Order: sequence, then C-alpha cells, then structure tokens
Amino acid sequence: MLTLYPPIKPYARHNLPVSGGHKIYIDESGNPEGIPVIFLHGGPGVACDKHSRRFFDPQMYRIIIWDQRGCGRSTPHSELQDNTTDDLISDMETIRTELKIDKWVVLGGSWGATLGLLYAARHADKVLGLILRGVFLGRKSDTKWLFDQHGAGRIFPDYWQTFAAHFPEDERDDLLKACHQRLTGDDELARMGAAKAFCTWDAHCSTLRPSQEVLDSFSDPHKAIALARICIHYLMNNVFLNTDGVLPELSAIEDIPGIIVHGRYDLICPLENALTLQTVWKNSELHIVRDAGHSAFESGIRDAMVRATDEMARQFKAEFNLDRSS
Repeated sequence: MLTLYPPIKPYARHNLPVSGGHKIYIDESGNPEGIPVIFLHGGPGVACDKHSRRFFDPQMYRIIIWDQRGCGRSTPHSELQDNTTDDLISDMETIRTELKIDKWVVLGGSWGATLGLLYAARHADKVLGLILRGVFLGRKSDTKWLFDQHGAGRIFPDYWQTFAAHFPEDERDDLLKACHQRLTGDDELARMGAAKAFCTWDAHCSTLRPSQEVLDSFSDPHKAIALARICIHYLMNNVFLNTDGVLPELSAIEDIPGIIVHGRYDLICPLENALTLQTVWKNSELHIVRDAGHSAFESGIRDAMVRATDEMARQFKAEFNLDRSS
C-alpha cells in the first residue's frame, strides 16, 4: 500500500486579493516546471493543511494548494458575504491567470469534487484531467441524507442522538436550519456550541473506523467555526445550484479524463454518488476502496489517491518533458 509522499515546503506563497474584500492564501511546491495541479479541499470550509501537497510526486507536479474564501489562512476568517460557488470558480480562474498556467490537473475531495466538476464543466479547455474523491454531487437529496435521522442518522443513531440533543426538541426536524440560525447569530457561545456539535457529527460520519485523528482535526476551535459556518451557509443555499446539483452541467466534461476514488462505506457521500457520476461521465475510471469511508485520512483512500496522481502524471509527463528517472 502506498503512503503519502514525504513532507515538503512551499517554494512560493501568495495572498491574493479577490472580490468582496477577500484575500485567498495560495502556495506552490514541487517542481516549478512540472504538471500544474490544483488541490481543492472539502467542506466547504475545511482548508488545506501540511498533508495536502503530499498526494503528489514533487518531481512530476507543480503543486498549487489554496484555502477557499473564509477558511484556513484566507481572510476575513469565516466570512460568508461574497462566498458562493460562483465566487470560488472565479477565484480558481484568477489563480490560474495569476500563476500563468495554461491548463492544469484538478484534484478535489468531497465538496472539492463538486467544485472541481463545476469548474471543469465551465472551463473545460483549461483542464487536463480530474481526480475526485468522495464525490458530493450537490443535489438537495445529498444534503438531506446527512441531516436526516432516517439517512445517515440510521447508520450512526448514537452519534445522531448526541448531535440532535444539542438543539431543542421542536427544532430537531430541521437540524440544518437550527445550525444555520445559531452559526449566523450574534450569540458567540451558541455559535461555538453549534459548530462543535456539527463538526463532531461530521467527523464521526467520515471514517469507517473511529479515528481520534479526524476528531481532533475537526475539534480545533479556529477550524471548527469556519468549517461549520461556511459549510452550513453553502448547504442552506443548496451549494448555490438547483436541486439536481452538478449533474445538468456535466455534458461539458465528457472528453476530460478522470479518476474517481470512493470508499465503499462512505456515509457522508454514499457510493451511489460515484456510480451516478460515472454513468454520465464515460471518460472516467472508478476505484472503489473496499475498506474505507469518506476521509482522506484513511489508509486505503490515501493509497488510491496517490496511485491516481501517479497515473495522471504518467499520462501527461511527455507533454511537460518530464522523466521520472531524471
């Protein structure tokens, strides 16, 4: 089983002003002459970390990671104004232009897969290939699954009860709305409490086996408030798409090569999402990880993701005059 590539440091960092008073953090690492690849984190609102650049062979790739609006090292922190799906797609084009990239590989996990699909559909001529993990299609039914006692709540009823118990009984029939009211309200303690409740539920659903590493990552207060506020903001607005999510736009990506990695026991984004995507995107390969859930922290997912980036590098290395043996 493959592990992540060794840790590396960025050779360039950028704080790029974009619309609405936002500044987005970007860094570049790996080979400046390599295959450009942009990493799209999940959430929305999770942000990148030191492991994000380790899915890629640093000799083969020019690795670009960025913290989407309002999270991580981007500012203002947890800001919801001018923070929509269209804004993030526009930011990707701004990054590509600013870094003087003609075409790039796009890699995204969970919400990052949604964003990657939409970007590719609207800018197909700028995308060499797509690598997607734990596909979220942005349909209304996909959001309902995570917040429904009869959806993911049936699989983890004990964790669901803990999540629901944070809210008054008369609000538990719509926990998405209940979270949104508190996370956008003026009561700081209520905001933090709702953020902790949502992030803990999300973390429990993310892995096949209980993972303290994932729980610790999601419980960091600075990270939790951005993740909860931004994620709930997007989900309340159906990620700023119609009820069918990304599917109506996907005819535009039919010629783009892609690799989909999905855990068989993914309870955030069930495997049906990946199968549905593959039926409308014939130029994709689906790799089902038999002993994994949703999280990129899981060893089987990491292995499949590294294999996918290595395979994509083999496809495009000649175009960039790269030779792994050099």
